[in-house]
Amino acid sequence: MIEQKNQNNIDNLYKNWFIDYASYVILERAIPKIEDGLKPVQRRILHSMHEMHDGRFHKVANIIGNTMKYHPHGDAAIGDALVNIGQKGFLVETQGNWGDSITGDKAAAPRYIESKLSDISTDTVFNKDVTEYQRSYDGRNSEPTTLPVKIPLLLMQGAEGIAVGLSTKILPHNFNEIIKSCILYLKDKSFSLYPDFQSGGLIDISDYKSGKRGGKVRIRSQIDIVDKTNLVISSIPYGITSSSLIDSIIKANDSGKIKIRKIEDNSAKNIQINILLSKGISPSVTVDALYAFTNCEVSVSPNCCVIKDDKPQFLNVKDLLRESVDYALSVFEAELKLEKKRIEEKCHILNLEKIFIHNKIYLDIEKCETWDSIIDTIKIKINPHIKNLKKEASEEDIVRLTEIKIRKITKFDKSKHESQIESLEDTLKDVKNDLQHLKEYAIQFFE
Repeated sequence: MIEQKNQNNIDNLYKNWFIDYASYVILERAIPKIEDGLKPVQRRILHSMHEMHDGRFHKVANIIGNTMKYHPHGDAAIGDALVNIGQKGFLVETQGNWGDSITGDKAAAPRYIESKLSDISTDTVFNKDVTEYQRSYDGRNSEPTTLPVKIPLLLMQGAEGIAVGLSTKILPHNFNEIIKSCILYLKDKSFSLYPDFQSGGLIDISDYKSGKRGGKVRIRSQIDIVDKTNLVISSIPYGITSSSLIDSIIKANDSGKIKIRKIEDNSAKNIQINILLSKGISPSVTVDALYAFTNCEVSVSPNCCVIKDDKPQFLNVKDLLRESVDYALSVFEAELKLEKKRIEEKCHILNLEKIFIHNKIYLDIEKCETWDSIIDTIKIKINPHIKNLKKEASEEDIVRLTEIKIRKITKFDKSKHESQIESLEDTLKDVKNDLQHLKEYAIQFFE
């Protein structure tokens, strides 16, 4: 009986531990968040790079070291994730040998290569004033829970991740097509989105199902017949490297499925693999065989799984774009409200300064002997002019008036001061108009 009880306790422990572990891997490592389209390691790298950003390139080893403050899973995971971001070419600028995802070449060691945030990254990914932060794993630092991203990063870059019990595979899409789709969605018009790859190639999207689980795409290399004995491969399928493609061709040749005389890899900036045929071998039949028996054609099954409301959910890429744009709208709204508050506060301060200096209230506090009497005197003298203000003067505002320098008082120009207030009020009108027409503001941004 005691043995049975102990066994039940152990079973419960394993069950609870497994759920905790699975939840951690899903939420904190493998699956991207729907709002900003980033996995935790990517978010921490970008936050770290923004923290270090001074417009110059930084050694990747230094970026990795700084990111270790936020990411508790070792330098290798950070370095691999940063190289992956760099090879995609959107969020960071790179310098040095960063390898090539198409040829399969690896990046140089982190101490040799450099990186910095790209312009599109600094313009569309960061704004610390509207970012929510949480404590890092050791409680010593603050890291963003979600970055205020204004563009659908997840659709731009694509994502792959294997968690416990589920995985995600979101294919990359064309940047211009994504932005056009954002505009169409904001205009309440229909839109279509299909994958697009850095490696080029031909794609059959008839069974894509908008990237939902259960869909499938076929991707082919571009193979051109130069003459009767020469074929040229000028692009490769997504997820395949040129070296693995060549290996699959050699393997098919050795097994007798295709017949080639020689294969040459002349790839440099662009893919160029020459296949030389023996006399009497049909080039068109060889092309068909290459698609049938080698990695010249692959089938990819997308699986659009993201973290939404702190749990994994399966969507399609259209829903993903809609969610991304809705999140961008919330970011725009937060930024505009913050800007509105700043301008209103600035106008309030300038109006107070005008009342204080123009009515020479500063002279009335000369005879005051205590700090409290100074504050009270200013309040009494300002009260008749309160009707000209949009809100009452707080004690903090009064204290700020006592800190005005003599030089500013002696050189006070009322007309110049009023024109500054008018300019701010005009800007405030524009900001309020943008808030009232948030969709139009967003469309203008995307355009």
